[in-house]
Amino acid sequence: MLYPYENIKDFTLPSLLKRSIKLYGSKKVLSKVDQEPMTYEQLNENVQSMIKLLKQNGVRKGDKVALLSENMPNWAVAYFAVTYFGGVIVPILPDFHPADVQHIIRHSEAKAVFVSQKHLQTIEELENSNMKFVIKLDALTMIDDMTNHSYISKFAQKMTSKELPKPHEDDIAALLYTSGTTGHSKGVMLSHKNLVTNAMSAYKNVTVLPEDTFLSILPLAHTFECTVGMILPILHGSDIVYIDKVPTPNVLIKAFASVKPTMMLSVPLIIEKIYKNKILPKFTGSLIMRMLYSIPFIRKILNKIAGKKLIETFGGKIKFFGIGGAALSPYVEKFLAEAEFPYIVGYGLTETSPLIAGGRIGYPIKIGSTGLPMVGVEVQIKDPNPANGEGEIITKSPSVMLGYYKDEEQTKEVIKGGWFYTGDLGYIDEDGYLFISGRSKNVIIGPGGENIYPEQIEAIINQNEAVLDSLVLEQDAKLVARIHLDYELIDKIFKAHNMPENEVRQKIADYLENMRVEINSQLASFTKIQKFIEQIEPFVKTPTKKIKRYLYIE
Repeated sequence: MLYPYENIKDFTLPSLLKRSIKLYGSKKVLSKVDQEPMTYEQLNENVQSMIKLLKQNGVRKGDKVALLSENMPNWAVAYFAVTYFGGVIVPILPDFHPADVQHIIRHSEAKAVFVSQKHLQTIEELENSNMKFVIKLDALTMIDDMTNHSYISKFAQKMTSKELPKPHEDDIAALLYTSGTTGHSKGVMLSHKNLVTNAMSAYKNVTVLPEDTFLSILPLAHTFECTVGMILPILHGSDIVYIDKVPTPNVLIKAFASVKPTMMLSVPLIIEKIYKNKILPKFTGSLIMRMLYSIPFIRKILNKIAGKKLIETFGGKIKFFGIGGAALSPYVEKFLAEAEFPYIVGYGLTETSPLIAGGRIGYPIKIGSTGLPMVGVEVQIKDPNPANGEGEIITKSPSVMLGYYKDEEQTKEVIKGGWFYTGDLGYIDEDGYLFISGRSKNVIIGPGGENIYPEQIEAIINQNEAVLDSLVLEQDAKLVARIHLDYELIDKIFKAHNMPENEVRQKIADYLENMRVEINSQLASFTKIQKFIEQIEPFVKTPTKKIKRYLYIE
């Protein structure tokens, strides 16, 4: 296999866990902020005890066990316990609507559910399922009676010492339900080998050491956080710290100061908010600063100073900040690069466990690129456009899923000849760097047959300080943009709290029209927006914070 893993012959999660326990036994591995950590040895003890409880209650190899919880150390205990003897873990994003959660549990035929106190009511209301019992994750206790929440003993005390079945690396380990923007949630079957090899493939992107500390803020049910934020650090003997509160700016700042993480993962939204709310105003707050910031060599100096302060904000030790899950604004990325902030942009999908490509620490940065293909991952562009090299991104690797659960037809649509068809459009440059243009399903065909990528226009619109979100659509053969504004900022700009409602609406309409004209000056003629529409209510989003586009197509 890959250096430094050439001695690993068994690509299963229990094999990985056993190796790490042997190498790092007394070292800390899992904790919440400012709480006593669990060591690798204690993780193993808890996993083995939980296996006994699962087996005693009839869970066998191949059975599905759902996991619905916010991030916590026991999330990892449940994950490794179920997969240790060949069970299939079904992680559920905690932000899923209760109806979606209940559908997933029924569709997956989960025999049991791990659930935190916060989400217990959703499980209580579940009807017509295959579920036999529920385990409360906060304390690793089994709920014996759902009506009055009586608990049985923490762990099974008597268990015959039969040898546990061993999963094969090609057995399904996890069943993950996507939170797509098209309205259809699919069950993605990932094998042990899918997950373990994907975590291993990251070794050329970032050097992970036993002394590293990961701060986990993305949901563990998100494949990016699970593979890169849990499996990868455990593989290397690092420790992981979880935040048990909603990661608001104040909560994060306190956590950074306490934990002083060396590594963490994020979606673009978090770093973009920091840039827009904390950094950009300092450079645009006065005429003199705007003038200075417009001069390239001075801008680079200012960005470098800001970068040092940003690293201090993150606790002063951050050496790897992985960004994935959505496209990063090119304006924000340009700042991060000039600020010498240690970021890496990655690209992947749940179906690919998830990483397909990613930046590499120490390699040249190309703004807008998602980096080079991961080690062991092949990437090609299918039917590239002769003019610009763009086409559908397809990939082949040991990390490509087994298929969609109970859906052979859709599986055959996306896996052909061993290649996974991502549905994303992009190109590979002369140095092998991958660039994503957009989703093929979102492409709008221009008046002259041009491909228009709404995501690229939205990135430009979202740079405006008063814009929280935007959505570019085609209506009546014209491009329009729905704009959700930051109404607190609008109130400050217009002093709107003292104005009649009709005057406020007119000022907002004028503001949007001026913004449209300014945005169009930056766009090619065939991508110009004909109309800005005020989106008063926040956009409906998936649990991974992507707008559900299908809800707004007329």
